[in-house]
Amino acid sequence: MEQNYNIEDVAGGVSIKMWTRGVPVEDEARKQLANAARLPIVFKHIAAMPDVHLGIGATVGSVIPTLKAIIPAAVGVDIGCGMMAAKTTLRAEDLPDNLGPLRSAIERAVPHGSVPRNRGRDTGSWENPPETVDQIWATLADEFDALCELHPRLKNTNNRKHLGTLGTGNHFIEVCLDEEGAVWFMLHSGSRGVGNAIGTHFIELAKKDAERHERNLPDQDLAYFEEGAQYFGDYVRAVSWAQKFAQRNREVMMTNLIATVRKVITKPFESHVEAVNCHHNYVQQERHFGADVFVTRKGAVSAAKGQMGIIPGSMGARSYIVRGLGNPESFDSCSHGAGRVMSRTKAKKLFTVDDQIKATEGVECRKDKDVIDEIPMAYKDIDAVMAAQRDLVEVVHTLKQVVCVKG
Repeated sequence: MEQNYNIEDVAGGVSIKMWTRGVPVEDEARKQLANAARLPIVFKHIAAMPDVHLGIGATVGSVIPTLKAIIPAAVGVDIGCGMMAAKTTLRAEDLPDNLGPLRSAIERAVPHGSVPRNRGRDTGSWENPPETVDQIWATLADEFDALCELHPRLKNTNNRKHLGTLGTGNHFIEVCLDEEGAVWFMLHSGSRGVGNAIGTHFIELAKKDAERHERNLPDQDLAYFEEGAQYFGDYVRAVSWAQKFAQRNREVMMTNLIATVRKVITKPFESHVEAVNCHHNYVQQERHFGADVFVTRKGAVSAAKGQMGIIPGSMGARSYIVRGLGNPESFDSCSHGAGRVMSRTKAKKLFTVDDQIKATEGVECRKDKDVIDEIPMAYKDIDAVMAAQRDLVEVVHTLKQVVCVKG
């Protein structure tokens, strides 16, 4: 297999293999990668995906293998964030000419966005979760209660009321067409408020653990738990539960989305013809280069040989359903999207609503000042990102969105 990466050596650390040929990488992201590479727990090397960019503690778009230890900030606070896509038997010609009512119906059906606490009910959560949500919550509740007994601060979080809700920022629901005119539904979300609370709580505990052991860390956000440490087992349980919540969250939304579309489009159709549900912010135990390691993918997707994955572009660009090539050098991983080239603040300063209207032409979506931070130009060129990882995945379907609901 042709190798498509550059190697960066790090003084006092492992090397970094960069799948970034033809795409920009900020200096701050390189420094952050080097900081992680200097940790004594990192195994073999770090893999940087083509969508790599500055994150909190660890770089978004990085794959960090660790021996007998986990870095909670590398997993992040949107634990289990990821994508789900389902192909349907609908065709482009089955969609209504005016897609506005379809977008409105989806926005009414799936709680999304958020409202500051002092301004009334949070529109991003259920006031009274429907019975279907409660049935799924029942499969998660016992394990969650056990976690709350160990860590009581997790109890008063948005948990049950956030199951089956979208969230904010770059989370979205889309109706897309593939290269042959088939209709797909695609969505992006994670473990919502409860996952954020779990992540934040254990990042704080890891920092205290580092202080107690007087670890000399290149960045406090890279504090880690070693196997046998007081909270290591609790974190593994909590992160595993949050990943399960995130997966169920996407499934509940997809079911709700399909039911909603059936009310707008009366033609009978089948869904889940091809369905993919994958995390891109998570940690799990895997075997690489003859060793059992914890692999943390922060903004990266598992791309084991034959494994299906999703790489979305921005709200005005193409997205890809891909099949993994199982490249061992990337720890069987690929990018999780296009990756930002600028901060949300910078995008809001740089672009106008007119720019947003032009960039999302042909897409039924919000085109107002509150979504300028998600303008396509704030992201890397998805085609360049895909070219940079041609030894990691092969493209199975190319999707173009026609409806986009933003969180």
